Amino acid sequence: MPPNTSKSLLALLFLGVLMGALDLAIIGPALPGIQAEFGISTRQLSVLFNAYVLCQMIGTPLLAKFSDRVGPRTAYVLSVSLFALGSLLLVLATAPAMLYWGRAIQGFGAGGVVPIAAAIIGGTLPPKERGPALGTLGTVFGLAFIIGPVLGGLLLPFGWHWLFLINLPIAAVLIAGAFRLLPATRPQGRKTLDVAGIVTLALLLTGLVFGLNELDTTALAASLLSWPVALALVFALTLVPVFWRIETRAVDPIIRPGLFKSRPVVVASLIGAGIGAIQSAGTFYPSLAIAATGVSASTASWMLLPGVVGATIASPVSGRLINTVGTRRIVIVSLTMVVASLLVFAFAPISVPVFILASILGNTGLGGVLGAPLRLVILDNCLPSERGSAQGLLSNFTSIGRLMGATFVGSIAASAGGGVVGYQAAFVGMTVVAAAMLALGFALKTSGTQQPLDSEPATTRP
Repeated sequence: MPPNTSKSLLALLFLGVLMGALDLAIIGPALPGIQAEFGISTRQLSVLFNAYVLCQMIGTPLLAKFSDRVGPRTAYVLSVSLFALGSLLLVLATAPAMLYWGRAIQGFGAGGVVPIAAAIIGGTLPPKERGPALGTLGTVFGLAFIIGPVLGGLLLPFGWHWLFLINLPIAAVLIAGAFRLLPATRPQGRKTLDVAGIVTLALLLTGLVFGLNELDTTALAASLLSWPVALALVFALTLVPVFWRIETRAVDPIIRPGLFKSRPVVVASLIGAGIGAIQSAGTFYPSLAIAATGVSASTASWMLLPGVVGATIASPVSGRLINTVGTRRIVIVSLTMVVASLLVFAFAPISVPVFILASILGNTGLGGVLGAPLRLVILDNCLPSERGSAQGLLSNFTSIGRLMGATFVGSIAASAGGGVVGYQAAFVGMTVVAAAMLALGFALKTSGTQQPLDSEPATTRP
């Protein structure tokens, strides 16, 4: 691919991921205006948020698999179009039901953007350029949480609708760019659609997301035994072996069971889940800062900014270093930083400088491991014909971890009495999780060529 075309392609993918990430970062400022205009309760606002999360998790594997079946251009255009349609419904909403539908469609479309972008990078760029490209994409989420509040502050005076209306011109640019830059290749032959797998996976994820979101972290044991939560989680767990059996028999499964025979894929997916849990646990850092130092809520939020900057820098740097130092070393160093950060949060007397230092250390480590390394491990250990679905698998493991992390911290903090003692007790638990992820990092291969797949060779990055 010519250098100019490669740069234009990366800019297109970067903008697409940024669009989805920004929507997560600026939804918060829109909620008070939505609540005031439609007179909906806090519980209904929670449904509005959960509809996005659930449909994003369902959309991720389905749109990623769609990319493998029909080609990346068609799947990318569909993902962006759905996101734009959902945004338009939110802008035009005249009743809460339209809000729910808009947010659900928006989330479904957003689910395909990141895995399809990663699969496009794997399919169009030479191996030595994939790490830097994926690292650049990894900076997006850090930038989103820097740009998001600023953009929200600029647009909110004109009405909350503008926070979603801005997605429409961006989507138009992305669709036009996709037709010009993305490959139109289409896999040979048409295989039977795995309808049973699609339905089963959607039901499984619905039960899991509903159960985890309904957990009361202040009374976790009682909440787990309550019939809505228990029924939803048991339902999801029961469908796991059913889904596995369906996929082993499917002609073109949504997630090929053979992927789980590859140790690097399993290790990367588990690390992704653990990192997702640690990420969501970080939502409690401002609460710890307020309890420990007495700063205001706004000051506590600003104290996180240096860490966000650290993550934004670490992601492209780790992507560029992969070709020289190897994936395994970057994962180990990054996770060591995360463990060290959590140890500070868990055991050190928290002051403003200590808090900022620990935040920089932890977020830099998260940025280093989440940008390129895990996605490269997946790319190097999957068939070319399943790059999209394999990336979707990693995305969903990370999302499941995010759902569980906040619940984990909230329940431990509440059971330990809240305040500084409660939050630090919770971060002791997250330190154990991070240490387990670090141990898994040592299980990644350091060198050599591995063939983890059924018949098609795949190279493994050192």
